[in-house]
Amino acid sequence: MQFNDLNISKPILDALADFGYDQPTTIQQKAFPVILSGKDVVGIAQTGTGKTFAYLIPLLRDWKFSKQSSLQILILVPTRELVEQVVSEVRKLSKYLTLRVVGVYGGTNINTQMTEVNKGADILVATPGRLIDLNNKGVVRLKNIKKLVIDEVDEMLNQGFRHQLHNIVDLLAERRQNIMFSATMTKDVEIFIDYAFDTPEKIEAAPSGTPLEKIKQSCFILPNFNTKINLLKLLLKEENTMSKVLVFTSTKEIADRLYELLEPKHNGKIGIIHSNKSQNFRLNSVRQFHAGNFNILIATDLVARGLDIAEVSHVINFGLPEIPENYIHRIGRTGRADKEGIAISLVTEREIKRLEAIEEFMKFEVQREALPENLEISKTLTKDEMPKVQMPNMDVKFGVYEPSGAAFHDKKAKNMKENFSLTRGEKLKLKYGKPKTRGQKKKGSK
Repeated sequence: MQFNDLNISKPILDALADFGYDQPTTIQQKAFPVILSGKDVVGIAQTGTGKTFAYLIPLLRDWKFSKQSSLQILILVPTRELVEQVVSEVRKLSKYLTLRVVGVYGGTNINTQMTEVNKGADILVATPGRLIDLNNKGVVRLKNIKKLVIDEVDEMLNQGFRHQLHNIVDLLAERRQNIMFSATMTKDVEIFIDYAFDTPEKIEAAPSGTPLEKIKQSCFILPNFNTKINLLKLLLKEENTMSKVLVFTSTKEIADRLYELLEPKHNGKIGIIHSNKSQNFRLNSVRQFHAGNFNILIATDLVARGLDIAEVSHVINFGLPEIPENYIHRIGRTGRADKEGIAISLVTEREIKRLEAIEEFMKFEVQREALPENLEISKTLTKDEMPKVQMPNMDVKFGVYEPSGAAFHDKKAKNMKENFSLTRGEKLKLKYGKPKTRGQKKKGSK
């Protein structure tokens, strides 16, 4: 099927053609007629399947120009980076439309964003917290919203946005179209759908948790952390097809450490992005990676969602995520828009349980690879990998205390004490056997 086969207006078709898009993805084909019908929609599609265009194309097809400055379409996303991404996609598709789009998010000057919104916007792309801030200041009037899109719902709920999402839904007009997209269908997502949606129609590009067919998945089982580092260096050095590589780490500290180790060999060609970096630094790193100025980007799960980074050749999981669903979002950065991709996981023996949980979630076994012959196996262990010193279990037995009774023998006579005292005369009698007296003077003696 071609985009020409769908009931898409000419300005949008021309914009798609300008950017080289001619065939819709599976989720775009399924979503277009349902969203255009005005029904509430729940879309389940893994990252990398083109779901941003899946809701934007029918919304723009149905959009009507208005001279009023009131918002018509509200799109909620979980991160600042995704706000920028969606705004960019709206501008691509609305190239030949007279349409105003504004993106707002936290961590930056709210007054500047208030000025932009006050100039007028037809579409507002926002993170939940900043939208509530703008509503409290009277800058946006949510009662005028006709179309609500919530993208990456599962991630928003994971990040603790449930209360804010409920507040936003309560502020909107009752008569509106609700559109939701999620990569996974969790219990929390189902509860939110029951709260906010009116008998939605479900569309699905692939069952939740199914790995993307276009991505080759493999893993290496390694003895320790430092051998992981040696293998990563070896792969980046010897694998010529690694033209654009995303390296995912479990923590910010590991991301920083990898950057320090790899940067000298890839001077000026490697970037890093995580939550401790400033907003401008993060956005610039993504732009440099987009443009090809960086061929390696080290990241935490911050960028596993939403960002449409084109032509990623490889995703390397330096550490496996704790939540199996996040593995799907990570590897979905490659093999996008029906293109082929490669995902490689570096797994220590301590992480095998995480790997097994991921395989159980996907119902798919990741291929184990043999270690390269020229890989240096490190004997240096990290502090966490050091064997724990086990103290011997000393099973000390204590006797049962029983109070003692009376003595079982009489005391010796010399140890006997009686509570009385003797006079001096009595003491002398005991000593000499007879009473002793001082000599008395006879009468008449001189």
